[in-house]
Amino acid sequence: MTDQVGASHILVMHNESERSSATRTESEALELINDIKKQVEMGEDFPALAKEHSDCPSSNDGGSLGMFGRGAMVPEFEAAAFALEVDAISDVVQTAFGFHLIKRTS
Repeated sequence: MTDQVGASHILVMHNESERSSATRTESEALELINDIKKQVEMGEDFPALAKEHSDCPSSNDGGSLGMFGRGAMVPEFEAAAFALEVDAISDVVQTAFGFHLIKRTS
C-alpha cells in the first residue's frame, strides 16, 4: 500500500509566486500567513479561515486536498505534510506557489 496522508492547507500567494495574479508583496503575504497561523493557534476554525483567506481553489472545500501519496506534491509541501501528526498544523511552509499552512487530517 502506498504511503498516503490526508491534508488541508491555506495558501497565500504573492506577486512573485508561480502562476499568481496576487498583488501583495512577499512580505505582505508572509505577514498575512503568520496572522492566520496565530488565529488557528487561538482556536479559529481552519476550514473557515481557508475559505476566507486561501488563494487555492481548494478554499471552496475548506482547504481540503484529500488523500495524496509521496510524489504528488512539491517537495517542501510533501515533507511538511508527511512529518505532521494527525490534526497538527505546520509552521509556515514556503513553496514556489507561496506560503502555506498545512493541517494533516489523516
